[in-house]
This record gives sequence, C-alpha cells and structure tokens, in this order.
Amino acid sequence: MDKIDELLNRGVANIIPNRDELKRLMATGKKLNVYLGIDPTSTKIHLGHAVVLRKLSELAKLGHNVTFLIGDFTALIGDTSDKDTERPVLTSVEIQENFKTYQKQAEKILDFSKVKVGYNSEWLKKLSFEETVKLCQKFSVGDFISRELIKKRLTEGKRIGLHEVLYPIMQGYDSLTLDTDIQVGGTDQTFNMQAGRTLIKELKNKESFVLAIEFLMGTDGRKMSKTWGNSIWLDDNPNDMFAKVMAIKDELINQYFVLATNTNLKKIKEIEGNKNPMDAKKELAKIIVTELHSAKAAIDAAENFKKTVQNKETPSEIININVSDGATVSEIIIAAKFASSKSEAKRLIEQGGVILNEKRVTDPDAKIEVGILKVGKRRFAKLALE
Repeated sequence: MDKIDELLNRGVANIIPNRDELKRLMATGKKLNVYLGIDPTSTKIHLGHAVVLRKLSELAKLGHNVTFLIGDFTALIGDTSDKDTERPVLTSVEIQENFKTYQKQAEKILDFSKVKVGYNSEWLKKLSFEETVKLCQKFSVGDFISRELIKKRLTEGKRIGLHEVLYPIMQGYDSLTLDTDIQVGGTDQTFNMQAGRTLIKELKNKESFVLAIEFLMGTDGRKMSKTWGNSIWLDDNPNDMFAKVMAIKDELINQYFVLATNTNLKKIKEIEGNKNPMDAKKELAKIIVTELHSAKAAIDAAENFKKTVQNKETPSEIININVSDGATVSEIIIAAKFASSKSEAKRLIEQGGVILNEKRVTDPDAKIEVGILKVGKRRFAKLALE
C-alpha cells in the first residue's frame, strides 16, 4: 500500500464525493489546500482528537498546504454536532485561555514548521450582515433540522438557538476563505464540512473533498468524554497514560493500534495474530507512551504498572501532601491534582476509585486522615498533618 492509499484508507470513514477522484487528484502531485478547524472549548486534547491531527500530519509530510485553524470566533457560538443540548457560550477571554495549551499538546503530533496556524476571527468578524444573508441563501432550514441530533432535540421539546443554525455556515465560510481542497474532521463534522463544499462549489465553481475520520472509542467502549472519565489525554503523565491504555476493552486493541499509533499496518496484523490481549495491550501502551513522551518514559511506566497494578505494591515515587485538620477527601484529591474540580473528585469517589488507608471512601465530604490515599489503580499520596 503506497502512502496515498494508506492516507485515504487508514482510519478514514468516508470521503466525499468519492475516494477515487481524490486519489487521482493527489497522484498528480498538485499541492492541495488542506485544513482542520478546532474550537478551543476546553483546555485539553485527548487521544481521540489526535486521530485527525495524525491525518493532518500525514498530509503535511506529503507537502500539501496544511492549515491548523483555531475557531476563536466559531467557539463563541459552539458546535452542537455531537451534543444533545446547546453548548454554553464562552467569552473571548475563556477561548484565549483554553487555547494556551492547545498548540503545546498538538505539537506531540503535528510539526508546526510544516503547518500554518490560523484564526477564523480574522475573516468572520469582518462579515457584514448583507454578506451573511447572502451566504444563508445557499442553505435551507430543512437541511439543518433534518440532522439526527437536532431532530431529536426538537422531538423532545428542547430549545435550539437560532445561532446554532449559523454554525455550519460559518464553518463553510472558513473553508471558502481558505480555498480548501480537502477538509479534515471527525464523522460528526460531516454536515458542517459539506457546507464548505456547497459554498466552494456555488461561489468558486470548484470541487472540494471531505475526509471524514473514524472515532477512537474511549477506554470503556463509548466515545471519549471528560464527563464519562474514559479519555486518554495528550498531557497525561506516562504512568497514567500507560495504565489507561491497559484498561481498554480487548476488542478495541486493533482500533487503538490503527488510529492512535504510527505502527505499520503489517506489524499490527502480526501483533494481532501472535499475542494474547494482555501482551498486545502492553505493547500498545509502550508504543503510545513512546510516541507521546519517550522510549525511557514508556519503559519506566511499564515497570510502574507492573509494581502498582499487577503486583499491587505502593510505588516508590509517591507524592507527599500536608493536610490540615478538618480537610475533606475531595479537597485533598484536588490538592494532589488527581482531579481538576470538586465534581470530578466526587465522581471518582462515587465510582469506587478512592481508597484511604485500605478502606474505600464513599462520602466526598468525609474528613481526611493521615496515611496513604489511593485514587484509581495508579495514583498515590502520602498524607501528613501540617
């Protein structure tokens, strides 16, 4: 399989209008305009987001003109393509704060010396109302409300903001402005990317393509989500990352090799045929940690996993936390940076993942005591009174 074939097949759910036309275009050697848009609606990128980043990286390596577009304007509205409610409205300050860590995380996948970074506020802020109305004339309300999640919200009597109808049009205008040949995004973005194809065809009489990428499932087999606690984050430390990979369902091993690593497809088949699930996951975890951190970090993480999970030892590297009399378990979990918020700490406790001195904690407001706090299978803190 040559590089173009692998790019158009590995992890690709759909190509619009069709795969053969795009392959013929790429085979001509023409440098194509490619873009991926990301709205900075949170501070972190998970391994599922990285699937499209990998595809963008492959296109950049082939010499195409690749743009990593920050939706600093579209994030003001928020895309509800994969949501069953409206997104909360973000302020410009929140959007800028969220983006601060985005590029640093994306650099684990993308070589930004080969990729241009853009901001869609540069052109969307300048659109006049007249221009916006003319763009809207290219679409119908029926197109929007026929989408599955929108139809579901209407059936359930949930509110749909008028601004949500404008989101696909704005994303389509991004594509038009960048004179895009290929739009890259997850399958949930297909409708929005089709809006780009419509505007480019209508206003430039040019054919363009949509590269819809498969979803990487979370560790529990559902879509990766912060709410469900099933995500592997690009900024996870090596020990956490290794252990999370080891926790994935066996049936997801092949999908993770294909979508979440750069492993050669031939080698993936060999691993599938020659290793039991536990050994395959160990190799998978080592590869993921190596690619996102380093080979040494992967070796150390494998040893830590063996000690703390398989042999159930308390790790030699354990953080020390001084606690005040009367502090709650939730407060200490946050202080130890095992959770980023009180709600996340509460969820960890409710899921049965918090152990204090060999006893499972069930009350988020339980008073702390000195000893060993264990959160999940791999995070430990030694507690002492201030």
